[in-house]
Amino acid sequence: MDDILLLILMVVVGLAVLIFVPRWFMMRAFPKVLQIFREYNAINERNAKTVDELGLRPPTFVQRLTKVRDYKPQALNILMRADIVQVTEDGKLYLSEDKLASSGLRQR
Repeated sequence: MDDILLLILMVVVGLAVLIFVPRWFMMRAFPKVLQIFREYNAINERNAKTVDELGLRPPTFVQRLTKVRDYKPQALNILMRADIVQVTEDGKLYLSEDKLASSGLRQR
């Protein structure tokens, strides 16, 4: 009986880790992505930068196998879907401070 309870507890803890740890890393990636845009002064359409210039290109398959996971490209995609990061006609990216301020996303 004790072994079954221990096994159930380990499964529940394991599932919690699988769900909450990636989310925690993602929440830590948002401020880093915002900081990158500000460092490169990509805060308006005139100063927009490419993904490569910002260093936010998703890793290749081989890079994913050999390096620790980087959550910044995934955070960038979420910010783009929320229109906080906007795309120019030529595919460059910039941070919309107005959209960020109205989004409720906690800023650091």
